[in-house]
Amino acid sequence: MIPRNATPTLERLAKGFPVVVLTGPRQSGKTTLAKSVFSSKIYVSLENPDERAFALQDPKRFLQRFPQGAVLDEVQRCPELLSWLQGWVDERGIMGDFVLTGSAQFDLIVGVTQTLAGRVGRVELLPLCADELAASQKAPTDLNTTLFQGGYPALYDRDVSPQDWFANYISTYIERDVRQLIAVRDLSQFQTFVKMCAARSGQLLNLTSLGADCGISSVTAKQWLSVLEASYIVSLLQPHHRNFGKRLVKAPKLYFCDVGLAAWLLGIRDAASLDTHAARGALFETFVVSELLKQRLNAGQARDLYFWRDSVGNEVDVLIESAQGLQAIEIKSGSTFASDWTDGLKKWQKFAGEESFQPSLVYGGTDSHEREGVQVWGWSALSKLSPLR
Repeated sequence: MIPRNATPTLERLAKGFPVVVLTGPRQSGKTTLAKSVFSSKIYVSLENPDERAFALQDPKRFLQRFPQGAVLDEVQRCPELLSWLQGWVDERGIMGDFVLTGSAQFDLIVGVTQTLAGRVGRVELLPLCADELAASQKAPTDLNTTLFQGGYPALYDRDVSPQDWFANYISTYIERDVRQLIAVRDLSQFQTFVKMCAARSGQLLNLTSLGADCGISSVTAKQWLSVLEASYIVSLLQPHHRNFGKRLVKAPKLYFCDVGLAAWLLGIRDAASLDTHAARGALFETFVVSELLKQRLNAGQARDLYFWRDSVGNEVDVLIESAQGLQAIEIKSGSTFASDWTDGLKKWQKFAGEESFQPSLVYGGTDSHEREGVQVWGWSALSKLSPLR
């Protein structure tokens, strides 16, 4: 197992909450991490038909089997169990008593917030981050391979190609999760929708245009997009609320949570083709944003990632809210630093004034240095720019 940065967060939450919830996309390593951190607890998967039937038919006796607590996997498959779990953990008063994992945010989190409010510490686990891969000496040595392969653990602990793995992942996801979350009549149309979302990763979300390109209404596009969000396939970056004297765009930006999956959906079948691919810049931006998101989620922090763009085209790719202020981050995929890359950050600093903190630029090169008041980071040093560090 590759050590996960979320481990200390899970251990910390288990000391202060009777229930710990671990959510994330399928195959992100939730079960492996839960078993590792809570190795003394019995593990039960509610994907098992017998276990699920027992939990549904006699939840009280089901829970009585676990005097030392348990790891209950895919608990969204049995949401009725949560009501019984509430009374069980209240009566016992044991911190870190039960660990719940799940892959579907909506079903699980709605149940948790309704029945276990105040009793739950939650961690969202996305695929492996670059920092975790580097620490385990499994990180790709070049940027193209990093963008092509992504971070799903299976691609680093099995002898399987990204082409084979992603093809089966998408097929399984569509055939299984989509049918559970939403009634899609035409699965091939939904697969087209997912591919069109990949083509828009890093762009402002326009539901009308997205729906038209897929032959569906904007209402259906919004509904389908919510399914992708619920399954941690995509994430929306919201515009920052401060206008600094300018009119702002109100639409969010769409990003895939794993750059390798986005690359596969775009038809990229080898790392070398990324040198000249038209989507390279968007994929690099997707990679950087997903890494920043993983940093915060692994630490148990609120997402607090935004972008800023006004009506005349001034833009900052990422804004991070921190105690020190707003950290602006510009993202450039080029491997050679260009002096005009910092122009947008300098302009934004004038707008933000004292609210601006430590502007940074991440680019596709390897050198890290400071340039005209802006900290420049090579892509492989991305983890060092987080205000969490």
